[in-house]
Amino acid sequence: MTYASKVLDLAREVAESQAGAVSEASALLVATLRADGVVNAFGSGHSEAIAMEIAGRAGGLVPSNRLSPRDLVLYGGRPPSVLTPELERDPSVAQEIYDLAPVAPQDLFVLISSSGVNGTVVELARIVKDRGHPIVAITSVRHSTRMTSRHPSGRKLLDLADVVLDNGAPYGDAVFELPGGGSYGAVSTITSALLAQMMVTEAVEALVALGETPPIYLSANVAGGDEHNQRLESRYAGRIRRGS
Repeated sequence: MTYASKVLDLAREVAESQAGAVSEASALLVATLRADGVVNAFGSGHSEAIAMEIAGRAGGLVPSNRLSPRDLVLYGGRPPSVLTPELERDPSVAQEIYDLAPVAPQDLFVLISSSGVNGTVVELARIVKDRGHPIVAITSVRHSTRMTSRHPSGRKLLDLADVVLDNGAPYGDAVFELPGGGSYGAVSTITSALLAQMMVTEAVEALVALGETPPIYLSANVAGGDEHNQRLESRYAGRIRRGS
């Protein structure tokens, strides 16, 4: 079986099995947008790519923020040397990441972690839950349930979320076995992006059905895109940020 056929089969499986959970997540998103809220998407490592699917891209929502450990440097004044591969396992930085974001009480959080066990994302989920924000988690249930949490509480991301979107990735993420051990052909980024887009597009369709005009970005590379986007961004001045 080729990688493409393997991924296409998994994508179909995820789309079908997670349809109900996607609808639940979309309903939370619709409620947030109708309350003038913002969706805050957090991911570290490769999960940052999924946060980028949600925040600040063409065809996506204007009221959105991308949060990451990099915020400690971009907005918190920390030296770049703090950005080590181990940082995502450190629960002590989660509060600072939350405090640096322009969060309002009506905001929604989408937290992305395929393993769902690292200290930063679990602690951020705990903080977000304590503040009363709804949480949508995008994770791999198969991988996460085989792991021991790296958070002092022993909890995992899927334990704290209001809605869990399972990306269907296997333990270890990759789908093909190597003869001498190990595996290759990672899939979680593809299926997580699929789930993120399913959630957003279903929410947009619901807003249209309610007679509302969803605040959606145009590509900056089409005529009038910059003007359209700047006009919408001005409605959320102070609530959204577009750092690198």
